[in-house]
Amino acid sequence: MISGTGAQLVPDENSPIFLSPSRTISGKNSEVMVKKGRKKSMRTIREILRLHFEHNLSQRAIARACAVSPTTVGGYLDGAKQSGQIWAELSALDDRSLKALLSPDDGSKSSRKPLPDFDVLCLEMKKKGVTLQLLWEEYRAIHADGYGRSQFCELYHRHGRTLDPVMRFTHKAGDKMFVDFSGDRPSYVSAETGEIIEPELFVATLGASSRIYAVAVASQQIPDWTRAHIKAFEYFGGVPACVVPDQLKSGVKTSCKYDPEINPTYAELCAHYCVAVVPARPGEPRDKAKVEGSVLIAQRRILAALRNRTFFSLSDLNDAIAVELEKLNNRPMQGMGKSRNQLFAELDRPALKALPAQRFDLQSWKKAKVHIDYHIAVEGAWYSVPYTLIGKEVMVCQTATIVAILHDGKRVASHARSHRKNVYITVDDHRPSAHQKHLEWTPERMRHWGQSIGARTGAMIEAIIQSVDHPDHAYRKCLGLLRLAKSCGNDRLELACDRAIRLRAIGYRSVKNILAKGLEDADLPEHDEASLPLFHANVRGRDYYTGGAQ
Repeated sequence: MISGTGAQLVPDENSPIFLSPSRTISGKNSEVMVKKGRKKSMRTIREILRLHFEHNLSQRAIARACAVSPTTVGGYLDGAKQSGQIWAELSALDDRSLKALLSPDDGSKSSRKPLPDFDVLCLEMKKKGVTLQLLWEEYRAIHADGYGRSQFCELYHRHGRTLDPVMRFTHKAGDKMFVDFSGDRPSYVSAETGEIIEPELFVATLGASSRIYAVAVASQQIPDWTRAHIKAFEYFGGVPACVVPDQLKSGVKTSCKYDPEINPTYAELCAHYCVAVVPARPGEPRDKAKVEGSVLIAQRRILAALRNRTFFSLSDLNDAIAVELEKLNNRPMQGMGKSRNQLFAELDRPALKALPAQRFDLQSWKKAKVHIDYHIAVEGAWYSVPYTLIGKEVMVCQTATIVAILHDGKRVASHARSHRKNVYITVDDHRPSAHQKHLEWTPERMRHWGQSIGARTGAMIEAIIQSVDHPDHAYRKCLGLLRLAKSCGNDRLELACDRAIRLRAIGYRSVKNILAKGLEDADLPEHDEASLPLFHANVRGRDYYTGGAQ
């Protein structure tokens, strides 16, 4: 086996990785099996025999006509001569019988090269950091006369094709969009804190044209996952028949190989765009091999191209990604002669379904309990509901612009969403009738009613409003004062307010007491400050406080 520590592997000459004694290829047959360039098709072999038997051409003439060496022609003709059969019999044989007849095992042992144990090689290749180049170098370190690198790799891949067949998908135009996150992330520097932030790179690709979309998002959470899909649909200008995601939590609530449960928000998104969701099986990247390859391409053509640039916001990073993305989609594809954008215009674009009239509005749901002030708390703000729901549980549906409250499946309130903290958004109809009447009494309305009774009543109302810290504190005082007019009349109230103002007795109680005692018409006592005694029993003097008086 292979032993050693760290990244350096030390081969053992008895290791089954490099030697399988029962599996060797000898002589000319080894060269025919390994080197594709020297393997002759049965059509060429039949043409060699036909030119010899029907046209009686020389070996050199046949070699020139069939583009092979004269030695090769001689070998096949010798095999035909040794078989003892005529051309009519040889031409009637199938390819396998004819090949066996013309290429018998001559028992040559001129070259016997040891084959590696390919089963062990396959296990080694699954280990991190192990490459086929490394395994070949270790093989040649033990068997210096073994197979060259190209033959070694060809034998390994041929073995893999026989043991691990892969289904090749023919993607229909407009049928599938494959989505995934990249393991490698871009980065930008926060302009506020200087912190290096690594967002996620979302990649989507269409099956038929392989057109790629890439965008950096803050996280893999449901809001970012959903917005990335919306942007992908809008980038492609249409909607495919189905989406093939990985079974991450944002897309699949309960992972299962056979019946995964789709996340409710993700299901709403796909229902809005009329898209089916077909999650890839857990641990089966081949189910979405198209996007796996696109992720690798995005890492090499987008992230690598931006590796030496510094960005200071997510939007700046995405602007740069968009530029590199267009370069990528405009590059001609190897073996195709066309770019992804050209194939998209020919295949996917005509087959995609039209985008819906309205963009999907991301919704989040939560439960809330109605407080005694008939409001619910949603992310730091307070929204009103009908007061009859005090103490009950409601469902809150929140979007980027709207906060809707539902009770028993029926919408009971809807508000424009506020992004400020500790603010109250209230609808007057949600208040009890007493509260609504209370709100009707504004300071201006109280002043106006007071002035309608009389100037002194208006002055008393103004004095009460000015004497409090908040208008709500004056509400009951002013209301009680104005209601005195119903029992006493406007004239008496005017006189009582005038007397209270002159006595500097501001307030409802003062006016009420004046009216109750009938003092609104009484003369006010006139006090002459000069006639007041300077010394009397209630005046103690300075000595009382300094200890002079006992």
